Amino acid sequence: MTCSIEKSSMKTELDELVEFLHHGNAQIRQIACENLVGYSTSNLEIFKRDQMLPIRDLKLLVLDYTPIASNVLTMLINLSADDEVLDNLVSDDAFLETLFVKVTNTKERNADSLSMLFANLGKSDKIKRILALKRRSVEPVSGSVYAVDQLLDCFVKGAEGALNQHANYDYLSYLFADLSKSEEGRAYFTSRRGYDGVVPVTKLTVFTEHKSTVRRRGVASTLKNVAFQIYSHETLLSQDEANLLPYILLPIMGPEEYTEEETANMLPDLQLLPPDKTRDSDCGIISTHLETLLLLTTTREGRARLRAVNVYPLIRECHLHVDDDNVREACDRLVQVLMRDEEDDKRSSASQSQDDDRKVVELF
Repeated sequence: MTCSIEKSSMKTELDELVEFLHHGNAQIRQIACENLVGYSTSNLEIFKRDQMLPIRDLKLLVLDYTPIASNVLTMLINLSADDEVLDNLVSDDAFLETLFVKVTNTKERNADSLSMLFANLGKSDKIKRILALKRRSVEPVSGSVYAVDQLLDCFVKGAEGALNQHANYDYLSYLFADLSKSEEGRAYFTSRRGYDGVVPVTKLTVFTEHKSTVRRRGVASTLKNVAFQIYSHETLLSQDEANLLPYILLPIMGPEEYTEEETANMLPDLQLLPPDKTRDSDCGIISTHLETLLLLTTTREGRARLRAVNVYPLIRECHLHVDDDNVREACDRLVQVLMRDEEDDKRSSASQSQDDDRKVVELF
């Protein structure tokens, strides 16, 4: 009986806290939010009661005073792990506009939490609709009226607090990685934008050696996903366009020395590296870059390009110096392709259609 009373008392207390989310007194709302944060990971159903009324309250409270909004965003980040809540959030046009207004505000103190929430919203297939979403311009943050351009410009300009002293926007890279899983997303990242004449993927490549692991990981995944788009390989590999190779090869290179013969044909950016050059510390990121390189060998032109700039020695040294099974396996797969004769390729694919160069098995 005592246990039953305790459970009933707890339920009543939680019910009251949830009801206080729309209380007229800011102090009471703040107390309710502070106490509910912990329950957003353990008592999901209390937030979904009454046809998700608490979720509707939380969406409105994103606009509340900064301390309240901070706790609210933490709760929404936690709660968006639930598919039903996620769909509710990403389907709400007014709520998305609220997030865009706040994340593009250069004085917004919760911009990094907003970036995390956007990253979680990326788990819904519906998020790709922001690729075509237009909204008011947000100069000087971005000269584009497209929502996705504005987020990308926040990410690029906002690295290390350069745009907003309270934020670095690193978690937006996870949103970009999810967007690039769709055909529409890959097309976005590889097509020149009218407002600044830049191909979006080239805005990301410079961060493959950034100090933030989150930023590096999200960017690496985005580049890999973009590489699934075979018809864009020419753009990705061209030194006059995206020039992707040096940006994905440098993170997998360490301080190893190469012979003059090996160095001679390497990309200029990879020659004469300092003796303190370090390889990416995250083996998962290295594996992702190796998978991107493998995707770029899907076409004969891609294989020829990687061979011409002598990628093999770099992969050999990576295999020797990184003690990780996934990295070594990825190195092995790539080396098998690079060291194989094109004549061998012809014989092994004789029974396949002529369109096989346009087919690729997704690795993620």
